[in-house]
Amino acid sequence: MSEFITITTDATFAAEVLQAPIPVLVDFWAEWCGPCRMLAPTMDELAKEYTGKIKVVKVNVDDCSATASTYGIRSIPTLILFKNGKIVDTKIGQLSKSQLVSFIQNSI
Repeated sequence: MSEFITITTDATFAAEVLQAPIPVLVDFWAEWCGPCRMLAPTMDELAKEYTGKIKVVKVNVDDCSATASTYGIRSIPTLILFKNGKIVDTKIGQLSKSQLVSFIQNSI
């Protein structure tokens, strides 16, 4: 995983995401999820390209069940974009890089 991606837990989610000064793209994932693993390199690229504009955070649903439950995560990968602590948009499933760029650009 890239040094540009933040890993969060149930305990740190509020500080890392809800209180962040810039928009945050949260990737709800699990190690056993094939589409999640296929999405990971693209998330790394976006985290690097958007440094300072958005923060990319990963939440392992197996380790952070309280956070996953709070946001109703039923399918992974689920991407939620937060701005000022509020949900701006959500995408479910594997997306191409161009779809992710469009998702980010339309939401920030």
